[in-house]
Amino acid sequence: MLNYIHYSSCKLFFLSLQPFQYPMCTPEGVLFDLLSIVPWVEKFGTNPITGEKLETKSLIKLNFSKNSEGKYHCPVLYSVFTNNSHIVTIKNTGNVFSYEAVEQLNIKTKTYKDLLTDESFTRQDIITLQDPTNLDKFNVSNFFHVKNNLKVLNPDEEKAKLDPSYHLKSTNLETQETLAELYKEYKGDELLASTMKVPEKKKTDKLNAAHYSTGRVSASFTSTAISPETTHEADSIEEDVVRYQYVKKKGYVRLHTNKGDLNLELHCNMVPKTCENFIKLCKTAYYDGTVFHRSIRNFMIQGGDPTGTGTGKKYEFKPNLSHAGRGVLSMANSGPNSNKSQLKHTVFGRVVGGFDALTAMENVESDPKTDRPKSEIKILNATVFVDPYEEADAEIAAEREKALKLEEEEHAKVNAVLPKSKAEEMPKTYRAGVGKYINMSQLATHTHRGAVKECTGFDFVFSSVYSDQFVACIVAVLLFWWFIKLWIFFKC
Repeated sequence: MLNYIHYSSCKLFFLSLQPFQYPMCTPEGVLFDLLSIVPWVEKFGTNPITGEKLETKSLIKLNFSKNSEGKYHCPVLYSVFTNNSHIVTIKNTGNVFSYEAVEQLNIKTKTYKDLLTDESFTRQDIITLQDPTNLDKFNVSNFFHVKNNLKVLNPDEEKAKLDPSYHLKSTNLETQETLAELYKEYKGDELLASTMKVPEKKKTDKLNAAHYSTGRVSASFTSTAISPETTHEADSIEEDVVRYQYVKKKGYVRLHTNKGDLNLELHCNMVPKTCENFIKLCKTAYYDGTVFHRSIRNFMIQGGDPTGTGTGKKYEFKPNLSHAGRGVLSMANSGPNSNKSQLKHTVFGRVVGGFDALTAMENVESDPKTDRPKSEIKILNATVFVDPYEEADAEIAAEREKALKLEEEEHAKVNAVLPKSKAEEMPKTYRAGVGKYINMSQLATHTHRGAVKECTGFDFVFSSVYSDQFVACIVAVLLFWWFIKLWIFFKC
């Protein structure tokens, strides 16, 4: 499919396809606007349509005529220019006419004078701006600047394009006011920056390190949306999973009701999530003031939900914990994975004290239709005696502290074995220049360091500083040697 542009009432020019203000054309009849073609020629020096060399001095200024309605027309025949008009211009004057006028009054009469200024011209000076029988000239896909995606933007236009409203062609007053209010209170960039933070990597240690990797290496290899990773790292196990491995004891809680106290033993070592949830709710006074809203004699009593509707989360199930015996404690549910904050089906503890209070609660008469007790059975408050999760947290903290100390000790041992750096092996410098490694303060205090000290075997240590007595001895030996040489010389 080809995209064509037409004259469209002489309002479009070929470079930016926008209405012109100062029309110009090339000797080939390609229409441009002065404000667009001059920056292009200064930057590229070519014709943006053909790609051939172009100079600004070769451009021809066009003079279009308008009728009383403001439409471009032929100043001789007064015919309005349309997409189907054959339009020409005279190179010498730049006046624009319809081809019919030039053909009838100039070509056929062989009178080559401008129809407005009476200025002479030649047949070659007639330039065709638009010929409806030749559409190849208007094929946008063949334009050189379109094929090569070349553009010339002035600094003001580049700055204006940064504003999103630049791309809004026309808006009414109400829309403009709405956009102005939006830009005044808009904080989208700040919100986006806050949500685009890189997630922090979980710190992996001896306790929470998994036997499998994070998978980032393979993920970055197969996906361009992930930053490249070249090092395999062990994935970290969820903190709750690590904690529950250290929970080995039972939990103990006392419920104070208006019928007496119930002592509960919680199976924290078997169903740690459910028991931790129950203990935390007790500590936060969640059950304080709640009522047992359902009671069936010789079967169960249900309570612990502030609303009495029984809404909550997924439960844990252990097959070895069943409703066997009196005083079994469990979570209520209305079906699989529908446990709530109430006390019914999923077993997580049992009553170990206060059966008299349990019997008193059971003896309260209930409504046969709703099973709701006719007199209120209320939980006043709860007391937690043993919380094995706090002990597990303390044990984990001690284990991590111990592992950290061992790691520091191993690191210190490795540093002790490694060779020292060159900076550490360099001797101490006492001053600049020659003798910078000599400590003059020690030289002044030690005057007998010139002695030769004998060591084990054949090793000797010579001091680099000689005493005055040693120097005098050397001088005497040299003088004696020269005296012997002179004596032998004169005697011979």
